[in-house]
Amino acid sequence: MNRIDLEGRVAVITGGAQGIGLAVAERMLASGAKVALWDVAADKLESTRGALTASGMVNGVETEAVELSDAAAVDAATASTLAKLGRIDILVNSAGITGGNAPTWELDPEVWRRVIEVNLTGCFLTCRSIVPLMKAQGYGRIVNIASVAGKEGNPNAAHYSASKAGLIGLTKSLGKELAQSGVLVNAVTPAAARTPIFDSMKPEHIQYMLAKIPMARLLEVGEAAALIAWLCSEDCSFSTAAVFDLSGGRATY
Repeated sequence: MNRIDLEGRVAVITGGAQGIGLAVAERMLASGAKVALWDVAADKLESTRGALTASGMVNGVETEAVELSDAAAVDAATASTLAKLGRIDILVNSAGITGGNAPTWELDPEVWRRVIEVNLTGCFLTCRSIVPLMKAQGYGRIVNIASVAGKEGNPNAAHYSASKAGLIGLTKSLGKELAQSGVLVNAVTPAAARTPIFDSMKPEHIQYMLAKIPMARLLEVGEAAALIAWLCSEDCSFSTAAVFDLSGGRATY
């Protein structure tokens, strides 16, 4: 594994207690950054912190239990992270839920709303809270974890697909707004990776996603972390409002 230079940087990673978010945290810690893991699951945050401690990565790790759809809670987490770590240079919006699988006309409206709140509104709220800090210091990197479903639309996952399509739009708008500020905003669009989010999907839906990938395998979380870490580094200097493919050849644009 090559070491991407993130020395002295401070990263906020939502959904950082598990899955791609945790893989990103491990990669960033190995690259010299300090990280604040934000997640709604307080117990999972503690066990993750314990695992990082056991692996020798605990230096520079802070945790915040936060409901990302709550603007006041997000602002409080930002203030707490700033007090503990002194600055915020990087934001990785990794938190997300699927909401299960069903035809669009059978989706419960409350399930639809919850998926949009977590996957899209939560990212808006974290950006709304943290971007002013990045603008003031003249430097920042934001990576939003969307999905290939946001490009193509997966059947029986209209709520998830719509939330990720919206996140791509948010990325493009915010990236253009900040293009001359030193703050770069990009998205990645992963295909399926075997993470705890699979627990809420039907086996046939997982098989559908796997069958669409020309490489005929699932994404490894470490592969996602490698690209995301680079996008969060100073080496990424002329890409903003962009969408980077992580789909094993599935994406056609």
